[in-house]
Amino acid sequence: MKTKIIRIEGGKKGFSRKLMEAAEIIKKGGLVAFPTETVYGLGADALNPAAVEKIFLAKKRPRDDPLIVHVASIEQAEKIADWVPEKAKKLMRLFWPGPLTLVLAKKPNVPSITTGGLETVAIRMPRHPIALGLIKAAGTPIAAPSANLFGKPSPTSASHVLEDLGGRIDAIIDGGSTEIGIESTVLDMTASPPVILRPGGITLGKLKRALGRVEILEKAQKKKELMARSPGTRYRHYAPKAKVFLLVGNRKDVRKMMSEMIDEFRLKGKKFGVILTSKNIRADADVVEFLGEKPQKVAKRLFAAFRKMDKKGVEAILTEGVESRGLGIAIMNRMKKAAFKTISKRQKRGREHA
Repeated sequence: MKTKIIRIEGGKKGFSRKLMEAAEIIKKGGLVAFPTETVYGLGADALNPAAVEKIFLAKKRPRDDPLIVHVASIEQAEKIADWVPEKAKKLMRLFWPGPLTLVLAKKPNVPSITTGGLETVAIRMPRHPIALGLIKAAGTPIAAPSANLFGKPSPTSASHVLEDLGGRIDAIIDGGSTEIGIESTVLDMTASPPVILRPGGITLGKLKRALGRVEILEKAQKKKELMARSPGTRYRHYAPKAKVFLLVGNRKDVRKMMSEMIDEFRLKGKKFGVILTSKNIRADADVVEFLGEKPQKVAKRLFAAFRKMDKKGVEAILTEGVESRGLGIAIMNRMKKAAFKTISKRQKRGREHA
């Protein structure tokens, strides 16, 4: 299969015509990767089981990992959700379109393969004009996990999608780099109180201000059961080929651990990279990436940095964590999922590095 590139980046010239071209592929049961405000998604008609199956085959994704269904309106969401409670409607009004996915009971018209065999469906309305336009043009909800091979860093540009899925899917809409850089928040509205299954662009603080009590997965009852309802919870995700060593703690301790591990890798003759989120830290590595100090910059650049490290052929990556508050909670979730090992001053690191 030859993957077609449909470029819409840099203006609206031919916007509707190009979207219709991509929409026709969706209507015929094909796969189209497209940008959202979070990451690039791999889309298929969510109500067509044969089309959805192609997503799992292209990504090499486990069949029990549910997909997020993207809609273009609240009315479209109500056609696939069996019941939308008032609290969910409030969140839709506040945060849609945007990076918030709501888990609701599904209607029978949603195929089992789309939901990983569950009786719940994860729904969101993306904010990106290309994503919204594609859903409207296709005339159907679009199931769309991240457009990468399963387990790899999520794609934040069309070139990332092509690296992983070129020759495996019908088309890629090139709409430039994504805005946020990490996936949406997933909130289970079938639980009481609602539970954040995956942190993302809509923070815990924002949800608490809207709803009052909101729990996070790590502290929720029936944690194992709830994990099955969201992508990104049970399997290793977001990981580059190189082993990622995540260093956490206060700035002084992280600087010391970083310096010690750099010396160890140099002594062993390892090719390694360093990913930084703060300045004034030792970084004499083979490859160095500075993401920025603000959480928004770190989120936007993290997955691209992982992919760059793989291109440079490093064997290991040292990266410092960020403060676990606000958007930092979502960033640390992705870093920990990608990490081969998370190291703090209190731990004995041993000698089992890459």
